[in-house]
Amino acid sequence: MRPDPAGVTPQQAIEIVLTVVGVSVGALAIAVVLGWVLMGFALMGLFRKTGVKPWIAWVPVYRTWVWLELGGQPGWVSLLSLVGGGTVTSVFLYLAIYRIGLAFRQESGFLVLGIFLTVVWAFILGGRASVYEPGLLAWHGFPPPRVGYGSVTPSFATDPRAVPTPS
Repeated sequence: MRPDPAGVTPQQAIEIVLTVVGVSVGALAIAVVLGWVLMGFALMGLFRKTGVKPWIAWVPVYRTWVWLELGGQPGWVSLLSLVGGGTVTSVFLYLAIYRIGLAFRQESGFLVLGIFLTVVWAFILGGRASVYEPGLLAWHGFPPPRVGYGSVTPSFATDPRAVPTPS
């Protein structure tokens, strides 16, 4: 085979492209796993503080379900992200982030942190200095959380003896 003007054969060009793609995919995989682990630790602290079992933070779709219910949103919305409805799930998650922030005495501006730096938001709320007061949701005119402290219905995320009732 004849090299091109740059001195690279087609075989070498293919090897270079495959190497660049492999390194890019590997770096992306490491970033995704690192982000998942950081969010797991952040949600563990938040869930522990709100009365939800901390291990739920490590179950990918179920943690979003419980996170939504902690903010008073329907948990089944998390299933939409599995079928291409990630935008809808995100909107409901932002509403949940706002309501959870209210229960921690955070102003509406704290929502911006929750949207753009969700891991930092969860670490701050799950930290020692923050206090969870679910009664503040009623004071702001919102229904109580569906799981955790302040919830009015039993849930597996909170109590292992809870049996779901048909609605």
